Amino acid sequence: MYSSVNTIWVLFGTALVFFMQAGFSLCEAGFTRAKNTGNILMKNLMDFCIGTPAFWLVGFGLMFGKGSGIIGSFDPLIRGEYSQALPSGVPLWAFAIFQTVFCATSATIVSGAMAERTKFSAYCIYSAAISLLIYPVSGHWIWGGGWLSQMGFHDFAGSCAIHMVGGISALIGAKILGPRIGKFDTDKNGKVVKVNAIPGHNITAGALGVFILWLGWYGFNGAAATTVPQLGSIFVTTTVAPAIATVSCLIFTWIDNIIINTI
Repeated sequence: MYSSVNTIWVLFGTALVFFMQAGFSLCEAGFTRAKNTGNILMKNLMDFCIGTPAFWLVGFGLMFGKGSGIIGSFDPLIRGEYSQALPSGVPLWAFAIFQTVFCATSATIVSGAMAERTKFSAYCIYSAAISLLIYPVSGHWIWGGGWLSQMGFHDFAGSCAIHMVGGISALIGAKILGPRIGKFDTDKNGKVVKVNAIPGHNITAGALGVFILWLGWYGFNGAAATTVPQLGSIFVTTTVAPAIATVSCLIFTWIDNIIINTI
């Protein structure tokens, strides 16, 4: 039996997570230079537009299909049976679209780390690769009944399955590309002697993007809840944790500026 409440909440969470794409777009565009606005906006758009068909054609089956523990099954357009993967009372298509927006979020994490120095066509290839193979395979290990899951590994709302995968991909991409041109001044031996700030061109857009992302997190984390008390706890954590993190970052930034100005 399907639960109307569970299904509606998962779909509402899906809409909030999808809206995070707008948050990423505004945040990244606002904190980059004006000349790169079109590039960064198109990257965020194509993460979802490329990732959705890629995940539905191949990725979902590789992630949630019954497989060897390393990889799921090849099931184009999600035609198979996935009752073992579905949350209680939630139909397949609601679960599938929820996982699709998760996949797009994993891909989008990388766009900011590689901002202002990535060719658009190359980024589109990356977006297809992570949605077709990288995220689904690693997701199968964690959420699809793969070897990590079999060992008892638990990931409540994607801290590993989504953010570690996206974060490691971003780190690899940033390492390959190197810093933005003009970020560092070096001496003749290549040693960094000065770090230059590269201000964003629209702080208002960047700040609005941050608030949209924060709003989206209530769906991102909250849709994983299985009970009402758990949902309340999730909302408290999603409110308090980023607020305290922001204040902590502000304090450390002040201290860092004081130290730099006294040297």
